[in-house]
Amino acid sequence: MRKWFLRALMLLPTLSFAGDKLDTGDTAWMMVSSALVLLMTPAGLALFYGGMTRSKNILNTYAMVFVAFVVAMVMWVVAGYSVAFGNGGAMQSIIGGFDNIFLNGIKWSDLSGTYPTYVFVIFQGTFAAITVAIASGSVIERMKFSTWIAFVAIWTIVVYAPIAHMVWGGDGAFLFDAGTLDFAGGTVVHMNGGLAGLVLAILVGKRKGYPRTAMKPATIILTALGSALLWFGWFGFNAGSAFGANSISGLAFFTTALAPAAAAITWIVIEYVIYKKMTLLGLASGVVAGLVAITPAAGFVDVTGALIIGIAGSLIAFFGVAYLKKKLGYDDALDAFGVHFLAGLWGALATGFLALNDKDLLWDGPLKASGDRLGQVIVQLESILVVGGYTLVGTVIVYYISSAITGGARVDEETETIGLDEAVHGELGFNL
Repeated sequence: MRKWFLRALMLLPTLSFAGDKLDTGDTAWMMVSSALVLLMTPAGLALFYGGMTRSKNILNTYAMVFVAFVVAMVMWVVAGYSVAFGNGGAMQSIIGGFDNIFLNGIKWSDLSGTYPTYVFVIFQGTFAAITVAIASGSVIERMKFSTWIAFVAIWTIVVYAPIAHMVWGGDGAFLFDAGTLDFAGGTVVHMNGGLAGLVLAILVGKRKGYPRTAMKPATIILTALGSALLWFGWFGFNAGSAFGANSISGLAFFTTALAPAAAAITWIVIEYVIYKKMTLLGLASGVVAGLVAITPAAGFVDVTGALIIGIAGSLIAFFGVAYLKKKLGYDDALDAFGVHFLAGLWGALATGFLALNDKDLLWDGPLKASGDRLGQVIVQLESILVVGGYTLVGTVIVYYISSAITGGARVDEETETIGLDEAVHGELGFNL
């Protein structure tokens, strides 16, 4: 029976296991997957977000995503990896400890299963980086760049790493032991980043003129290109989470192609029914909604499951973007909450309902043998509540610390009026 042993092995990265042997195919695939996920943030997400913002802030929006990636990657090596995947001892339920700070105790020749531990570190680091970058979409056009940098550095260690540990940290980790199913980051990445974005949007406040002033996107073409690059990189994100070039990776690769395609069709059909138009922005948004929704289930479901998750994920995200935001009045500028949190929440729950009870799949939690489907759904709900609660509280604390460090989190009114590209960076995204 295929077990979750690959994640468990991460807890003891400095030890040598009798059966460990480097596999060149697995190593090559994990290196390629890491590169694909890297592409998702400073290229895919940055373009996706940048195209949707106003032209006077497009460069700042891109820079927010780009700097989030580089800062988070450094902080991941400094302490994030140790907190997420180290051996936490008495604190193992919540964090992985601090023995591997600056990757102390990990040699270049160490293996994690069948590929180098250093490759695993970078692969997981790209997940940490894109998670915090997702949150930037909620606060573009009004948050200080310096505050954002401080926030990214602290949040990566204080919020992201403990959540990654609880879900993926192996034996002894709270949600891992409970049997939570999250193949590639529905709770760890998308719910986490999306909810952090909403919290920041509320704390920083609405943009000047919102919602009375029309805030037209600079260029939907860049957003569509970003969506395509995200989809391309997502094959590494999901299929790489099988931790090798194997049949489960192939299943995740397949569902990552099918679910977003179904979601994109669903989104433009809804648009046509309601608005009598099918938009390129709708296509791009539907793709991302489907990608987010399938992420926690990518290696657990079949064709039917992928279609259901993609279609329903698009419906839920559309509701969040078109109706919930207006009803509640929050200024989630680029809909990080509406798309990432809501579609990620749906995907996490749907995984409990739709995961195949197949002995050869990675699903090997305590509820599989008994076939306790309702029990698995309850465990999924528990993981949603724990991650949501921790993200909410942790993000508020980190926000106020970052704000105190930088003398306030919001740019002044003049800077917001001029545009952050020129006022903050002295550059223009478009020289018109």
